[in-house]
Amino acid sequence: MEKAKVAGTTPQMQQLEEGETYAWCACGNSANQPWCNGVHAGSVFAPTVFQADEAKTVAMCMCKQTKNPPYCDGSHMSLS
Repeated sequence: MEKAKVAGTTPQMQQLEEGETYAWCACGNSANQPWCNGVHAGSVFAPTVFQADEAKTVAMCMCKQTKNPPYCDGSHMSLS
């Protein structure tokens, strides 16, 4: 199985707006982290697309190893 590129080793805080649709980069190669810019095309990766159900600040995963995409679950702390 192909592994995603680690785009960062700490989460990135983002303000989500209620009702807005977002596409979180799952491959780690987007120049617009943590958001997808389509660079995954032709790979095994696809963005995680979601709609914010409320306005809130969230910790977005940057290591791309989270078990709860697109949100940070602390997986970056076990990277070697």
